[in-house]
Amino acid sequence: MSVAQRITEAEYEQIVWADPDRKWELVDGQLREKPGMAFEHGDTALELAYLLRGQLDRRQFRIAINDWRLRWPTATILIPDLVVVPIAMADEFRGQPGRLVMYSQPLPLVVEVWSRSPGDYDVEVKIPIYQERGDLEIWRIHPYERTLTIWRRLPDRTYSETLYQTGTVTPATLPGVEIDLAELFDN
Repeated sequence: MSVAQRITEAEYEQIVWADPDRKWELVDGQLREKPGMAFEHGDTALELAYLLRGQLDRRQFRIAINDWRLRWPTATILIPDLVVVPIAMADEFRGQPGRLVMYSQPLPLVVEVWSRSPGDYDVEVKIPIYQERGDLEIWRIHPYERTLTIWRRLPDRTYSETLYQTGTVTPATLPGVEIDLAELFDN
C-alpha cells in the first residue's frame, strides 16, 4: 500500500507558481489537480457571472471564475467554479503580483457547477468544506439536469438545503439580485 505524501501550504504555493497552466487544489495536505471540464460547465459558470455582474454594484463586489482560492485550516485550499467576494476582502490582494489570492474568511456566495469529470466530488468533498468554512450561501448547479441546489447558512450555523428546477432565485446574501433559471440554463 502506498501512502500519499502530505505537502504544506508553502509547498503548494511553489507548485502553483511553477505550473500556472494547471489548476491545483490541496485537500487535507494532498495535492489534487482540478480536472478539465465540459462545455456546459464553463458556459454555465460564465453565464452566471454575466447575470451576477449585471446586478451587483462593482464598488461592493468582485466575481471570479475558476481562479481565486478558498483556504481552510486543515491544509485545504480549493478553487470554486465561481465566487462573489466583497470588495474590502478583494482589496487585500491588490498590488501584490507574487501573492496567491486565497480567502480564509467566509464568502457570501460560492458556486460549483457539476461536470462529469469530478462527478459528485463537489458534493461529497467540497460542499462540506465550504460549510465548515462558514460560507454563507453555496450553490451547486447541474447544467444537464437543469437544477440548482442551494445550501444557506442559518443563524445556528447549520445549513438549509433547497433544490430549484424553475423560477427565479434570490441569493439571501446578495440583496437585489435575482437569477432566472430559464435564462441561466438557456444560454
